[in-house]
Amino acid sequence: MRDELNLGLIEFLKSSPTPFHATATLAHRLEAAGFQHLDERSGWHTEAGGRYYVTRNDSSIIAFKLGKRPLTESGIRMVGAHTDSPCLRVKPQPELQRHGYFQIGVEVYGGALLAPWFDRDLSLAGRVTYRRDGKVESQLIDFKAPIAVIPNLAIHLNREANQGWAINAQTELPPILAQYAGSDDPADFRALLTEQLALQHAFNADAVLDYELSFYDTQSAAVIGLNGDFIAGARLDNLLSCYAGLRALLSAGDDETCLLVCTDHEEVGSCSACGADGPMLEQVLRRLIPDGEDYVRCIQRSLLVSADNAHGIHPNYADKHDQNHGPKLNAGPVIKINSNQRYATTSETAGFFRHLCLENEVPVQSFVTRSDMGCGSTIGPITSSQLGVRTVDIGLPTFAMHSIREMAGSHDLAHLVKVLSAFYASPELP
Repeated sequence: MRDELNLGLIEFLKSSPTPFHATATLAHRLEAAGFQHLDERSGWHTEAGGRYYVTRNDSSIIAFKLGKRPLTESGIRMVGAHTDSPCLRVKPQPELQRHGYFQIGVEVYGGALLAPWFDRDLSLAGRVTYRRDGKVESQLIDFKAPIAVIPNLAIHLNREANQGWAINAQTELPPILAQYAGSDDPADFRALLTEQLALQHAFNADAVLDYELSFYDTQSAAVIGLNGDFIAGARLDNLLSCYAGLRALLSAGDDETCLLVCTDHEEVGSCSACGADGPMLEQVLRRLIPDGEDYVRCIQRSLLVSADNAHGIHPNYADKHDQNHGPKLNAGPVIKINSNQRYATTSETAGFFRHLCLENEVPVQSFVTRSDMGCGSTIGPITSSQLGVRTVDIGLPTFAMHSIREMAGSHDLAHLVKVLSAFYASPELP
């Protein structure tokens, strides 16, 4: 089971270099399992026992199974995660030609660790909007091949590199794509995208109008370590949780109403039409429960497990953790707690999640940040305050969060899928 899940995660990461691709991959897996796509612009006809999914902006997705019991009696078992990760996004007019090299201007999306982006084999993927035959359309593209690199400056020319180096995102991050014989050779990024559309989708666009494209590391995720104890790869935060939620939902029974929500823009605050701080989830739920009183009754019987990676205790930086709250890799999911509501966990929701872990022989840990350090946040408090739903924030411990290559325990994915599956099957919520 562990090996099969890890291999599945590696394939999922490979097919999901951007939130658009992650959403498309999730939708493909759901359709293969019999889930029906619902268009937000059309009328919905749902029924007990049905399986459905909704997407917005091509980068957020909500999937759900409707159980046999009325929602006012059963509530909804929700698992939440996010599809985006820190990265380098291409600017609208990105062409840079300097000293015979073709470079692309980028801006930093989210709180990225920038140093690991140097000297990596980078490719480019995302969504392109274009005009064809007088109509505006969009398609996903993925160059897949390593087409760019951000070379480091040699230590001889940057003697302070190992003494602390403030990276300038404007001047030091533009990747190099090509070399030209003459500096006057024209560079046209939109022409390059037109060629890629023709290559991948077999049509000629009249004009590329705009795009949302991100660079990513082409190195595949892998199980690593002397004993295969770890899994390393890009976008573990938070596609690991998206994949775990998907696997749990696909194996869920038909008795209870179960929902998986994976939204975009968490890394930049979630404030968007398709983010957790937007109306997407509430609008979907209100279409399922149009009566106002029934809606409130359902929400008050529901519970959200907000799954987002946690900081594992790093042996080289153990002093960055509270001495009693240092989660270890391969020691199970982590309950995340913050008294200032950066996490939405309460004693009731934490106790229920701990109970699920104990009942299913899943190890469980707790995380509280040091009292003299700031605490990150997740979609948990945002969704909880938007809906009024009880929430527990949890996640698998990882190293190098927000790096171009992160690391988690190879046993922990199975732990998370097991407890999320138990949550979806739970006949009673607290």
